[in-house]
Amino acid sequence: MSGPSPETGGETGTAGGAGGVGTDGEQVGTIGRKAGRGLRWSLLGNLGTKATTFVMGLVLARLLVPEDFGLYAIALAATTFVMHVNDVGIIAATVQWRGRVEDMAPTATVMAVAFSTGMYGIFWVVAPYFAELAGSAEATPVVRLLTAVILIDGVTAVRAGSLMRGFGHDRLTKANIAGSLVNAGVAVTLAANGAGAYSFAVGQVAANTVTGALVFAWAGLPFRLGFDREVAVRLLRFGAPLALGLGIEAVLMNADYVIVGAVLGPVALGFYLLAFNVSSWVPSVIGTALRYVTVPSFSRLAEQRPEALSLGVQRSVPLLVAFVLPVAVVTATLAPAIVAFLYGEKWAPAAGVLALLAVLMVVRMLTSLAFDILTSAGATRATVWMNLGWAVALVPALWAGTHWYGIRGAAIGHALAGVLVALPVAALVLGRAGVRLAPVLPALVRPLLGAAVAAVVTVTLAGLTSGVAGGAVAGGMTAGSALVQLCVAGGGGLLAYLLIAVPAARLRRLGARAVLARAR
Repeated sequence: MSGPSPETGGETGTAGGAGGVGTDGEQVGTIGRKAGRGLRWSLLGNLGTKATTFVMGLVLARLLVPEDFGLYAIALAATTFVMHVNDVGIIAATVQWRGRVEDMAPTATVMAVAFSTGMYGIFWVVAPYFAELAGSAEATPVVRLLTAVILIDGVTAVRAGSLMRGFGHDRLTKANIAGSLVNAGVAVTLAANGAGAYSFAVGQVAANTVTGALVFAWAGLPFRLGFDREVAVRLLRFGAPLALGLGIEAVLMNADYVIVGAVLGPVALGFYLLAFNVSSWVPSVIGTALRYVTVPSFSRLAEQRPEALSLGVQRSVPLLVAFVLPVAVVTATLAPAIVAFLYGEKWAPAAGVLALLAVLMVVRMLTSLAFDILTSAGATRATVWMNLGWAVALVPALWAGTHWYGIRGAAIGHALAGVLVALPVAALVLGRAGVRLAPVLPALVRPLLGAAVAAVVTVTLAGLTSGVAGGAVAGGMTAGSALVQLCVAGGGGLLAYLLIAVPAARLRRLGARAVLARAR
């Protein structure tokens, strides 16, 4: 297991140093304020991009058929994998770099471009075999088109890492929002003109081009090419295990697409993709925003004493759990209403999958945080073992579940592997990396109790409100009854969670602040 690099000279590059003085609490507080600003911008950006993607998804769900979604899912699985491994961890290595970014940028840029180009060439050749393995040979050209985004990523990797390192999330946010708007405009226009699955692919390539150009321009890092063998060795020592760990993570999040497509075909895969996308809203919005700031934040803490990193983790985990649990409860208990209200009755088979994938939502948030903590501490080899253990359990669980119970079986396999294997392994490797998790446990009691009560309240209210506002139609649910359930049952469940999970004193303080704000 590797630790932080011993070369921890002063930070004179993009980010600036955290400093080596002060107590652990002061260090956590200083970096926390920088991270808080970065997190606000990241959340704003992710909310903006996901809102755009959400609206785009609603439109495309009505313009396209489930088979189109299935073909896109196959291409997305390939793209997600190559995006994780194509730069051999250069972005994270830039964020975590001990020293001047300007000194490593020329070498890092050459490496990122070279690996991205090589990876794209490999996937161009294997695309037909990959599509055939996933059960849809006609997805081959979509795979080849969508995976082209890694070429853009290779050019911009060091610049993106430099912005994250310096908490320049305002510029990253603006670049991502611009790209998402381009994506929506291109994809919807193409779908309306009968482009099918190509609508997704062309829109995403256009979005990455715009975002990449803005990141490159706004990073403020001179573009120089060069190769320093010592720098390259340091980058590979850190980045190669990280890329392998991220590659396994990509397998974890996309093996179900390949298996469901191979066993059940593109139509069933389309239903599964829609459910998986909905379950990914919180990990995508919150998890991605957190990843932008957790790696630089925990990296700065890891440069100090180990206790500082542990304290930062102990403060972060309860907040993350407290936020994600109520969302998961509402998603699991009201999945039919969510699908019926947003997408219509033709997507009803996705509801049963969504309810099960709500469990995976929580697992993904926690394991992603663990991955970022290990990356920040320089323990990139531990990320490999963490994800490898999960993958070994997941692939047979998905295969058996899909054969046993269709797309719901795939979701069950995913959820069980996450709860029974991924979370325990994550806790184990964090402990071995020196992160103390025991102090976190008392802070999780109230959120867990609140989630249990919220589930009971939500299910009860959903039963009482079923059939109102138009009732069921042909065994399904109308948009009116779905809206009533979401408002009444979802609102009641969230209120129950809030009353139990949040201490009364904190609720009173929040109420006092609200009164003062209104008075002003």
